[in-house]
Amino acid sequence: TAEPTPVFARAALAAGATLTGPAVIAEAQTTTLVPAGFRARVTAGGDLVLQREASTVTGAVAGGEVRNQIIWERMIAIVEEQAQALIRTAFSTTVREAGDLSAGLFDLRGRMLAQAVTGTPGHVNAMAASVGFFLERFAPASMREGDVYVTNDPWLGTGHLFDFTVVTPVFRHGAPVALFASTVHVVDIGGAGFGPDAGQVFEEGLCIPILRLFDAGLPNESVFEIVRANVREPVQVVGDLYSLSACNALGAGRLLELLGEFGLNGVESIGDHIVETSRAAMRQAIARLPQGEYRSAMTVDGYDAPVHIVARLRIGADAVEVDFSGTSAMSTHGINVPLTYTQAYASFGVRCVVGAEVPNNAGSLEPVRVSAPPGSILNAPRPAAVTVRHVIGQMLPDVVLGCLEQAAPGSAPAEGSSSLWNPMLCGGHGLVGDHDYGDATPFSVTLFHSGGTGARPGKPGLSATAFPSGVRNTPVEITESVAPLIFRRKEYREGSGGDGRYRGGEGQVIEIEHREGAPFTLFALFDRIDHPARGRNGGGAGAPGRVSLGDGTRLRGKGRQVVPAGASLVLELPGGGGLGRSEDS
Repeated sequence: TAEPTPVFARAALAAGATLTGPAVIAEAQTTTLVPAGFRARVTAGGDLVLQREASTVTGAVAGGEVRNQIIWERMIAIVEEQAQALIRTAFSTTVREAGDLSAGLFDLRGRMLAQAVTGTPGHVNAMAASVGFFLERFAPASMREGDVYVTNDPWLGTGHLFDFTVVTPVFRHGAPVALFASTVHVVDIGGAGFGPDAGQVFEEGLCIPILRLFDAGLPNESVFEIVRANVREPVQVVGDLYSLSACNALGAGRLLELLGEFGLNGVESIGDHIVETSRAAMRQAIARLPQGEYRSAMTVDGYDAPVHIVARLRIGADAVEVDFSGTSAMSTHGINVPLTYTQAYASFGVRCVVGAEVPNNAGSLEPVRVSAPPGSILNAPRPAAVTVRHVIGQMLPDVVLGCLEQAAPGSAPAEGSSSLWNPMLCGGHGLVGDHDYGDATPFSVTLFHSGGTGARPGKPGLSATAFPSGVRNTPVEITESVAPLIFRRKEYREGSGGDGRYRGGEGQVIEIEHREGAPFTLFALFDRIDHPARGRNGGGAGAPGRVSLGDGTRLRGKGRQVVPAGASLVLELPGGGGLGRSEDS
């Protein structure tokens, strides 16, 4: 019979404190169980020591709820280890340096049970839908031990061809019991390059439908050979596919250890507990908000014409619905967004304010429903061009937060630079137009850099920080080591954050030139140049972005352009909006 088990916060236990089991001591990264018959003591140095007092330990270690919580937290630790293994083994700088990835654990119904803290909302939440497509293609009954599945189809994965998603079934006693999935943004996928110039997805690069990457443990060499033949950086891209497979295998091994330790044959029972508990907690958070409908709109640069994003957010008794009716129609360029990516970032915007303390999984995502009209830029059907879908998609949290600020005043930050400034830079014959590349070193590299975030409630914005994506800036030293480029400047763009009681975060200024004096090509995919981040509640707008050559010649914010030999590229990243009126205004 389970005994009543008190729970103590580790931070509240001073030196000399003692506890008699049964008890639970909770802290941010772990949970300690003190069984009946044991005593816990905090030493003068802050260490926690457990000492057995009785010759026989009787009573349950903890009740079922505590046991479930421990299993749940172990699962979260497993997927975080999965993500960290992916970072440590990845080849592309986009993964190992910027952290553009996701990792998660799923049950055989395709429900996401745990996600890694490391990763981006666009990958994690879109991957949550993607696993369902894998199960439609490969039912659990058809899976074999050693199978690994892969796709980069934008409408079955995470929104564009540059993202590979890999799914691995976990077998116990000869039957599949769970799935691990992971996603990375690879450095190249062939085609027109990482830019918005294509008119259809067929021009944007190699598309792999949902296939076996490994068949009963044997690599599908046909898939690997097709990838090698179609990308500019075959070693990095194929290396990332192996890294994705390896991190899933690590997760599978850790899960089997967990199942064995707790005597479980699968994850269905604990999965039901996770999903139901999270769903209930999310619904409770929604119930605390005033019911009603709230509207917000934003205009961003687009490609050759502005894009208008319109959101209506309806708060019901136990659900939040976001409807993007009224948003601009799809573009003839690669800034379109597949619906799964729209749902990923819009739901993340809701979760920033509503139920932010509830873990992200199928249960907490279920009460948030996102729709966009078919044929709009936020629900672009195949074969729309979608390579830089993040440019529009990463603006969606700002629009959603504009609605939530009306429902819960003081909860939302001001608008930020939001979409990443992550140009692809290339050099080589056939890549620089009519310019002579000579015998300079050919290269292809993607840079990840960020402007300023909007000022936060009670705090200034963060400078040169990616929100909502959460990826890191690519270190200068790494880029210079893999490409013949020199960074002449990389510094904060002083004064670019919007004014207000709390200032917006600063952007940054980056100046790059070819180390060998050759021309190179810029695949521009920038926004917030014509329409900077707006302040909130009287705060000022952030500074707009700017793209130019070192001599001041302006370049377009989007599209393929050549930086001439001997010239430098200057990127001035936008700042975030301010929050509240400044005391001087």
